[in-house]
Amino acid sequence: MSEDNARRPLKVRELTIINNIASYLAQKNITPNQISITSVLFALLAAICLIAVGLDANIWFCWLAALFIQCRLLCNLFDGMVAMEGGKSTASGELFNDIPDRIADPLILVSAGYAITFCPWAVELGWLAGLLAVKTAYVRVLASSIGAPTLFKGPMAKQHRMAIMTGALVIMPLEYMLFNTQGYSLLFALMVIFFGCLLTLYNRSRAAYVYLETPQDKETK
Repeated sequence: MSEDNARRPLKVRELTIINNIASYLAQKNITPNQISITSVLFALLAAICLIAVGLDANIWFCWLAALFIQCRLLCNLFDGMVAMEGGKSTASGELFNDIPDRIADPLILVSAGYAITFCPWAVELGWLAGLLAVKTAYVRVLASSIGAPTLFKGPMAKQHRMAIMTGALVIMPLEYMLFNTQGYSLLFALMVIFFGCLLTLYNRSRAAYVYLETPQDKETK
């Protein structure tokens, strides 16, 4: 499998400013693995903000959490670009590319459940969303390891989950100011992520099954 096929297709990589930042980072004494680990730090900061909201801290911590989530995604973007386009890839790079994501997703999604105080099952929903987020990645890696293509099928891949979370966190303070409610937008986001992950699991599993059970033409032309 080519390295290009193993990378998540993202149009943002084509942006000039993104390429300039990646080139700048590649010229510094910064490794892709360090950038990957930093993504977990930003996820942890987002989680702390979410927990603080659940403990009746300032509602504007939601916007700070949204910012940290986007910083986490930028780390996920730049680690691959510095590794590939910057020529800094290492033999262990795939470990650092994947394991931090499996930590960052549950940190954010589980903490979101604790940020919702009006719903008695919000915490359980957060844990389920975090578990299913890890499971979608597990199916992708498993399918790739047994000969299927790397599956980035949605509808709830990582960037989709984080986009929904960011949107809900941006809305939450506005929800509080306009309707004097807190957490409905975040609860809805977790529900969308939960059911979206279930559908993603089905889509990826089915795609891998169909590919593996379909006779493949092994001849090169």
